[in-house]
Amino acid sequence: MRNEELSTDTPERAAPEFDLDPEFDPYAPEVGELPENDLTKADLDNVNKTGTTTIGVTTPDGVVMATDMRASLGGRFVSNKDVQKVEQVHPTAALTMAGSVGGAQSFIRTIRAEANLYEARRGENMSMEALSTLCGNFLRGGPFFLVSPILGGIDDEGSHVYSLDPAGGVMRDDYTVTGSGMQLAYGVLEGEYTDDLTIDEARQVAARGIQSAVERDTGSGNGIYLAEITGEGVDIEGHKEFDDLL
Repeated sequence: MRNEELSTDTPERAAPEFDLDPEFDPYAPEVGELPENDLTKADLDNVNKTGTTTIGVTTPDGVVMATDMRASLGGRFVSNKDVQKVEQVHPTAALTMAGSVGGAQSFIRTIRAEANLYEARRGENMSMEALSTLCGNFLRGGPFFLVSPILGGIDDEGSHVYSLDPAGGVMRDDYTVTGSGMQLAYGVLEGEYTDDLTIDEARQVAARGIQSAVERDTGSGNGIYLAEITGEGVDIEGHKEFDDLL
């Protein structure tokens, strides 16, 4: 058939239209959303805060984390003398609390749930790099205000300690300290930390750091919680007296 005999009645296909400004957020959570609030900084002046000194120390054999036990109202009144500020969130990892008690507790529950989901879906534990990235992402985009925790744990690559800031910053180090007594505790760690500490030696160094902080920092006190993290898991114990450790 010649070209001039071809039918010209076939309608042309319209070009597909794309909505370049969709009403939905493609990066939003698939199920549920993060809670929101309209609290201002002034509203938070009287919430429970841990004040706090928290320490994380790496060793060739694992990680030692230490915290004091005091919670206060606005830093002026001791509201609780036996707060466990370090919690297991992963088979071989733990997080400390520093800052708002409510924000820290919510953050720890969220990270623990996410780590459990990862293990259930993939049949393996999260690496510490993945876990630290997850923590930073939640702090950056979530409602966990006034929280500055430490993440510590071990994986196939060794021992890891990360300091996490409220804006989602993640910094890895051999040892780190957060909280209102950090300057006092850092002075101890700077003088006593070495990269070949045993677990027992790291426990003593961390305990001395907490002890130094509680002597002068009004936001820290009432005892110490120690978490020992090895390939066998996370062991957390509390002590009211430092003489039990030093």
